[in-house]
Amino acid sequence: MNTTAEVLYQKLKTLPPSQLVEVDDFLEFIKQRRDKERQAASQRLAEAMEKLDALDTPPMSNQEIQSEIQAARAQKPLDANAHRR
Repeated sequence: MNTTAEVLYQKLKTLPPSQLVEVDDFLEFIKQRRDKERQAASQRLAEAMEKLDALDTPPMSNQEIQSEIQAARAQKPLDANAHRR
């Protein structure tokens, strides 16, 4: 069975040069869109990290983290039961 790349290659071989240029332009557009999305995500992460730094709170201890996890897990069944009413 052919892979996606092989199928695309076979299709590309049938196109005239003018349409290959269009395909190349479209591929470049997709790459630029992906790069913009990654850059935006990176920017949002940086902003979130700056906000966390601005809080100037000490990091949570492992015990505090475990307590938060246990509290969330204990709340989860209660939330599920609320939907059944």
